[in-house]
Amino acid sequence: MKPEQPVTILHDSDADGVTAGVVLQLALSRVGYSKVTRVIPDRERNAWTSANRESVKASVPERLFVLDLGSQSEPIIPGVATCFIDRHRPEGVPKGDTLISAYTWNPIPNTSLIIWELCKSLVDVSDIDWIAAIGTMSDLGEKAPFEMLAIAKSKYTAKYLKEATALINASRRAANYQPEVAAKALLTHTSPKELVNSESEEVAQLRTAREEVKVALEQARKAAPVFAGNVALVQMNSPCQIHPLIAQSWRTRLPKYIVIAANEGYIPGRVNFSVRTDCGTNVLDFLGNLDLSEGEGNYGHGHDSASGGSLPIEKWHELLSKLGFDV
Repeated sequence: MKPEQPVTILHDSDADGVTAGVVLQLALSRVGYSKVTRVIPDRERNAWTSANRESVKASVPERLFVLDLGSQSEPIIPGVATCFIDRHRPEGVPKGDTLISAYTWNPIPNTSLIIWELCKSLVDVSDIDWIAAIGTMSDLGEKAPFEMLAIAKSKYTAKYLKEATALINASRRAANYQPEVAAKALLTHTSPKELVNSESEEVAQLRTAREEVKVALEQARKAAPVFAGNVALVQMNSPCQIHPLIAQSWRTRLPKYIVIAANEGYIPGRVNFSVRTDCGTNVLDFLGNLDLSEGEGNYGHGHDSASGGSLPIEKWHELLSKLGFDV
């Protein structure tokens, strides 16, 4: 890879994905790469949709990095050398491309931590450890067993890292999906404390988004689950991406169940859902065994105990029927 080559970084919109993208962008720029572009997918967060492929093509990349969005045997942009860096269950890698996967590691690190560790061998990234720490805290919690996070908490305090993490996550959860605002906030501040206390336009937008999500969460928490076998279904209708948070909250309250939190209001005409469990069932295998009919939509990617999907209404009803719910 030559410094003058156009490089595109396609990364997820959650805190881990955004921080991974920003860390890699800064590291490559410090090494000397002058044509680095970041691209964040739309609300479907699927790198292989035509819309997201077109966004990547518009940057005219000669090299492509795909961070925290999974991996498949189908190329995203045929003919463009691609490196996938990820912690989800791999589903293949295109011929000639590269996959750096942490799926089999114990413990499994998050993607921004992997990126930060990889970049350490290229250039000094010690001053942006707080950015990777935000991604780590978001995905794995403040007690994640990694030295970088422990050092970052001692340098910046857990308080400011937690506050910054909540702000960075808010931009993709709010009804007005603007994850690039979170990236700009990371790029224009030098520490989590500075970001949290900032009066910049970007941080003001993050605070507004956070309050919106808080209100939506309070409303969604009033919904009660319904049951079919060992599956608990919690339904909501919100333009905010709160279904993962609701699924996570019920996960600990219903440890013997597979929890599905379904949101009819996130994308019009679709149901987006998150699946979580503490019951020991591999949710990737569980969803994969449902064997839905062919057609548009995606589901069953991610982690062994955390997955989800996005389906048109008709196919969502098919999924419910296969689970034993009365549609």
